[in-house]
Amino acid sequence: MASPLFEFAFFPDWEGMVAFLARMAQLENWDYRFSPATKDYPILKSYLHHTFARLLEEEKIIYAEDRETACFNTGLVTPNYEEIFGIFVKNTKGWQPYVSNGFVKESDNKLVKFVKLPDLARYFTKTSDLVFDTRKNLRYKVDHIIDENKARFPPPFNHMDNYQLKISIDGAIQHALRRVERNYRTAVPQFYKGNIQLLLPLCMADRAQADLALAVKDEGEVYIAYTCLTLDMAYNNARLIAKPDSDWLEP
Repeated sequence: MASPLFEFAFFPDWEGMVAFLARMAQLENWDYRFSPATKDYPILKSYLHHTFARLLEEEKIIYAEDRETACFNTGLVTPNYEEIFGIFVKNTKGWQPYVSNGFVKESDNKLVKFVKLPDLARYFTKTSDLVFDTRKNLRYKVDHIIDENKARFPPPFNHMDNYQLKISIDGAIQHALRRVERNYRTAVPQFYKGNIQLLLPLCMADRAQADLALAVKDEGEVYIAYTCLTLDMAYNNARLIAKPDSDWLEP
């Protein structure tokens, strides 16, 4: 199934356009650190697809008065902090309603048709949702974490029996909680399936090196951890909100 971005517009040179955007925007590592990728900029491509989908939900795609052109706010900026927009023109040949006309900065003349430029995607309403409340207890569904995600653990943990692995996970989670008590930025927000979650580092073998990210959801009185993610998966999800400002997840 095509993503909302590809259903909305045809991209004559998707790879080239993404590479152009990566060069236009502030310098950032858009490649995976731990997983092989068949093409360049996998994190940026994921970011664009999910950002556009969110903007559609929020009805933040802006159209010119004649509907011949449309644009969206990528959420990225140039090194001089000019906002970057994706721009589209009416498609007269294919099945998608629009064709991509590339990415432009806010001073570009291609944007003069738009009286008001589109807003950023928003993922939260309260900034408190982005901070782990250390007064709340954290409960974790360890059987589910092991049964569903054992292959994500590094050796030798992925070959341990479940009891030994549970003991190792318990210790890693307690270490993560101690870290977040001392530095609130240890907990990194991610947007997943319409909700804000917080990511905590799971340091299985070396207390200074995260191996996985524990995804934690605020359930009101307590936090519940349902799953763990690879670091590349975690960074992909976290980057939707902002470039993570955390030493354990920064690529």
